[in-house]
Amino acid sequence: MFQERYELQSYDAYIPYQQATSSAPTGVLERPDERFATSPVVQMPDYPPPSPRKRRGGTGTIIATTLLIALIIGTGLFVAGWSFASQNSTASTTTATASTAQAQTSVALTSGNTVQAQQIAAIAKIEPSVVELSVTTAQGQQIGSGVIIDAKGDIVTNNHVVSGAQNITVVLNTGTSVQAQLIGSSSAHDLAVVRIAPFAHMAVAQIGDSSSLAIGQEVLAIGNPLGITETATSGIVSALNRSVTEPTGAIIANAIQTDAAINPGNSGGALINLQGQLIGIPTLTAVNTQSNTPASGIGFAIPSNMVQTVVQQILQQG
Repeated sequence: MFQERYELQSYDAYIPYQQATSSAPTGVLERPDERFATSPVVQMPDYPPPSPRKRRGGTGTIIATTLLIALIIGTGLFVAGWSFASQNSTASTTTATASTAQAQTSVALTSGNTVQAQQIAAIAKIEPSVVELSVTTAQGQQIGSGVIIDAKGDIVTNNHVVSGAQNITVVLNTGTSVQAQLIGSSSAHDLAVVRIAPFAHMAVAQIGDSSSLAIGQEVLAIGNPLGITETATSGIVSALNRSVTEPTGAIIANAIQTDAAINPGNSGGALINLQGQLIGIPTLTAVNTQSNTPASGIGFAIPSNMVQTVVQQILQQG
């Protein structure tokens, strides 16, 4: 795989209640005055005896006491009832809060599981159509990837993978090796088509619309980095419409930038969306010129719409 020279720059960021025990002093009746002991007896006129007074507070006291007891009991029942209702309200609120938190957690887990399920399904859908290319040139062996795109056995890959090929061996997803022939290539777009004989149950990739991609969209790269077959890496669309110049001078217009890991051997493989559709052909990764090493998380792919156009031209000419 070619690597673009790409300079990265770092930036600096900037008393309990006691019952009363004392009582009012008890009054003491004085003795009768001694001087009246020898006083003559005075005869008082006869008057009718006074009527006996009714005792105050008899019935009224009972009624008042009864009302007071009823008031105390009623107040106690009200307080107890309010406390019970308050506890029930608190318990209900706590239960509702717990239920809401549980529901939110469930949604988050479901969302996470949904994305994971989509990724698994997308990889399973595209993987049978992704192959490994082992190419023999005058300089030796080189490895790349390719994608079966039609029922005729046509495989799209990068031109730099098969450039100068003397022999091309395709290793299928099943591990079977078959011979392929070069149909044609476009060095200006770094694309090529090789063909194998169709076989039973041959998987064909579904090509998606790269013009519908959005920055931040989840993508997956499938290929054979460093010869490690059937490797999937995940990332997002980091940017769109990049203009990338390859070491050969070829300019890839409208390239897709992604942080999905792309390494030598990924070239010519598949960049897919979560529907398992081919939306780009991984081509190269940027190089940090300060360390002369691949820049982490900066890779580029040829958009699928351009791939379709160029492949049709190659097949028409071939």
